[in-house]
Amino acid sequence: MTTPEAEPEQGGAPRPEERLEQAVRAAEQALIEYEIALETFRVEVENFSRLHEQRLGPVYARLEELEAQILEARAARSDDPEDRRRADEARARLMPIPGVEELLHGWMDGDGLFPEATAMLTDQAVRPPKRVRPSEEARRLYRELARKAHPDLAQEDGERARREEFITRVNAAYARGDETELRSLAEEWAAGPAPERRPSRGDELYLRLEWLDRRKELLTVLAKELEESAIGAMLRLAPDDPDRLLEEIAEQLAAQVGEREAELAELLAQ
Repeated sequence: MTTPEAEPEQGGAPRPEERLEQAVRAAEQALIEYEIALETFRVEVENFSRLHEQRLGPVYARLEELEAQILEARAARSDDPEDRRRADEARARLMPIPGVEELLHGWMDGDGLFPEATAMLTDQAVRPPKRVRPSEEARRLYRELARKAHPDLAQEDGERARREEFITRVNAAYARGDETELRSLAEEWAAGPAPERRPSRGDELYLRLEWLDRRKELLTVLAKELEESAIGAMLRLAPDDPDRLLEEIAEQLAAQVGEREAELAELLAQ
């Protein structure tokens, strides 16, 4: 008499659909972590740009004015047409330094702003920040909220819309470095309705993976544009302390202003 084969024990290898669900969940979490990193860097780029313009814009303008005055003084002394041409060109170049609006390149299309850029133009988000990098506590609160409430975790349109509205407020509070508001938002989310997650069929899971992949490609393009921008390049010079970088630039510019003022005074005294 033959012995019947043993039944597979429970808890064995997961079924194909279960493995697919695990892959989707892993891809969702990886995408959220990537978006968190991108948003924190975007905030630093935006804040650095605003503070750079706010603090150093007048110094750049003063340097340009001094350069034009020096060239004009030289032209007046030499009466050389070439010196006069250089002086006229320097005077014509006196323009305000570019604003943060340049950062919107790549963040909008013919239909308007991408969802990722909406928070940049709210009344609260455009207030001058206090620092380039929000505090560690603000960063911690932001990351926790983004991981819990991110729209990419939603399967239904209604839930995704609720999360998008909420995460926009989270992004704006983080851009301001507002710890109190972030704590309040954390309490609001904890008290809100728990999202429903329905089991997905295999084909839905495949579509979900494809969407996550396309989303990652879009974010990669946006991240590259930020990193390759002028402000992004400056931030890479001081990844650990961008606020100190602003101070160092200010010190260097102050020294240049002093040198140009002395040079102009010497020319006018001759």
